[in-house]
Amino acid sequence: MKLGAFSISLAVKSLKKSKEFYETLGFSVFAGEMEQNYLIMKNKNSLIGLFQGMFENNILTFNPGWDENANNLEEFDDVRTIQKHLKENHIKLEKETDETTTGPASIVFFDPDGNTILIDQHL
Repeated sequence: MKLGAFSISLAVKSLKKSKEFYETLGFSVFAGEMEQNYLIMKNKNSLIGLFQGMFENNILTFNPGWDENANNLEEFDDVRTIQKHLKENHIKLEKETDETTTGPASIVFFDPDGNTILIDQHL
């Protein structure tokens, strides 16, 4: 499967402190705004999303149709195709998308250890 760009979305207590910490590790702001309580930090091909007050646990995030620079990919597996594959393999989805639609959509499920996985297609 072609899942697209990967990032980890961290539920942070202080966006300011987390930003400063990850800047010390060589990350810089790639997207988002402090005023909206989230930043996407980038270091080469590594992406970390910092989210204050938006969700409780960390999330593994995949963006079908995007590379790590948010450039559109020529070829990718649509989130509905991924959803169908997961369901065929008996993976329970917490949030599904309407398979009769096209364009942006997302699904949510959990790995065997309870980690949240978000597949969030923007195209």
